[in-house]
Amino acid sequence: MKVTVETTVNAPLEMTWQAWNAPVHITQWCAASADWHAPRAENDLQIGGRFTTRMEARDGSTGFDFGGVYTALEEYSKIEYMMDDGRTVQIHFKAEGEGIHVVETFDTENENSAEMQRAGWQSILDHFKEYVEGLPK
Repeated sequence: MKVTVETTVNAPLEMTWQAWNAPVHITQWCAASADWHAPRAENDLQIGGRFTTRMEARDGSTGFDFGGVYTALEEYSKIEYMMDDGRTVQIHFKAEGEGIHVVETFDTENENSAEMQRAGWQSILDHFKEYVEGLPK
């Protein structure tokens, strides 16, 4: 099953793209809630390149590595990758008025409900929007 989440970020395209892809930025926004964080991220943004983001509970009780390999890229427009568990993700960036519309579609896993997964991915995307909009223009 595929799920789609989306938002519009009120920022320039280049800034939005950089914040999505640069590890120094990823560690600032990649968490579904305030009690989680991303203490480290690595990103080799090229087809066949690998990315890994460490996601952990702030209290240290649990954590996991979220990673995969890029399968398609169009700079400032599209990112596609396969997660380590074989699921696929497509992200599209499109200028709309003063902002950038970000649409992320992913294959669900079987452990959690599709709605729970949608809520978690949407929360991370909402944190991304908030983070980027707070960056100096």
